[in-house]
Amino acid sequence: MNKKLVSLLQYLFFIGLGLFLVWWSIRGIKPEEWPLIKNSLRKANYWLLIPVVIALLASHLSRAVRWKILMEPLGYKPRVSNTYFAVLIGYMANLAVPRLGEVLKCTILARYEKVPADKLVGTIVAERAFDMICLLIIMVLTIVTQADLITDFLYSKLNEYFGGKAKGFSTGILVIVGLIFLLMAAGTWFVFKKLSHISFVAKIKRVLLGIWQGLTSVRHLKNKGWFLFHSAFIWAMYFASVQIGMFALQETSGFGPLPSLTVLFTGSIAMIITPSGIGAYPKLVLETMQLYGLNAAYGWAFGWLLWTVQFFQMLICGLIALALLAVFNKQKDSNAKSGHHTNENIIPAGTATPAGPVADQ
Repeated sequence: MNKKLVSLLQYLFFIGLGLFLVWWSIRGIKPEEWPLIKNSLRKANYWLLIPVVIALLASHLSRAVRWKILMEPLGYKPRVSNTYFAVLIGYMANLAVPRLGEVLKCTILARYEKVPADKLVGTIVAERAFDMICLLIIMVLTIVTQADLITDFLYSKLNEYFGGKAKGFSTGILVIVGLIFLLMAAGTWFVFKKLSHISFVAKIKRVLLGIWQGLTSVRHLKNKGWFLFHSAFIWAMYFASVQIGMFALQETSGFGPLPSLTVLFTGSIAMIITPSGIGAYPKLVLETMQLYGLNAAYGWAFGWLLWTVQFFQMLICGLIALALLAVFNKQKDSNAKSGHHTNENIIPAGTATPAGPVADQ
C-alpha cells in the first residue's frame, strides 16, 4: 500500500478517534453538571496559567538542550536558538499530523544548521526511548506512593466486572495476573525468536531494537550527567505545570503533589492515545481526579483547562518560533551568500565519536 495513503489513513483514524472521544466525553456530561463546570471556569484564576506556560516552555528549552547534547557525538553542535525553535515548531506540527513534528525538527536543523537529516533519526529514537523510561518511572512512583488507592480502584473495578464476587479472591487475582505476565513474556520471546521472518514481526523487532540502541547510545555521550539532568528536568516541569494548574481552580486548589503525579501519568498516556491528547486528555484527567473524590463536573473543568492551555501554548509558541526562525537566521543566510559562512556548528574531527548504531539509522 502507498506510504502516503497509509499515513493519511493513520491521521484520519487518530483524528477520528480524538473527535469521537470529544463527542463521547461531552455526551457523558449530565445537564446538571454544565452550570457547575461553567461556574468553576468562571471563577478560575487565569493568572496562574502564566507560570504553567513558563514551566512548559522551560521543559521545551531543556528538551532542545538535551537534543543538542545527543548531536555532539555525531560531530555537530547547532545553536540552542535554532534547536529550540525546531522543538517548538515540531510540537505545533504534531497538533495537525502525528509525527510530522519529528520530520520538521530534522528538516529545520538540516536547513539552518547544516546537520544532515538522516543523521538526526537516531537522536529522535534516543529521545523517545528516554521519554518512555521516564514515563515508566512516573508510573512506578505513582503506584509505590499510592498503592492503597490504586489497589482499591482495581478492586472496585473487579467487583463491578464480577458483580461483587471478587471479595476474598485478592491472592488468586495476584496469581492470575502474575501468570498472565509470564505467559505474555514467554509469548513475546517465542514470537521474536521463531517468527522474525514475518515482515510485521520483523518491523516490531526493528522498532524495539532501535529503542534499545537509543537507550544504550548514552554511553557515547561526553556530557552524560547533563543529559540525565535535562531528562529529569523536562518531567519535573511537566509535573510543575500540572501542580500549578491545580491551584487555578478553587475546587482543585487543595490537592497536593500525589494527585498531580497521577494526572501527569494518565495525561501523558492520553497524549499518546490521540494526537495531542484531543478528547482523551480531559476524559482521563476526569477519571483520575474522581479517584480522589473530586466531583465529576469539576474534574471535567480541570481536564479541559489543562488541555486547552497546553494546546494554545503549542500553537501560539510554534507560530512565534516559526517567525523568529526566519528573523534569527536572516543575517546568517546573508553572510553565507556573501561567502562569509563559517562551520562553527561542526565540531572538529577527532573530538567526538559517532553515537553507536543509532547514528546509522
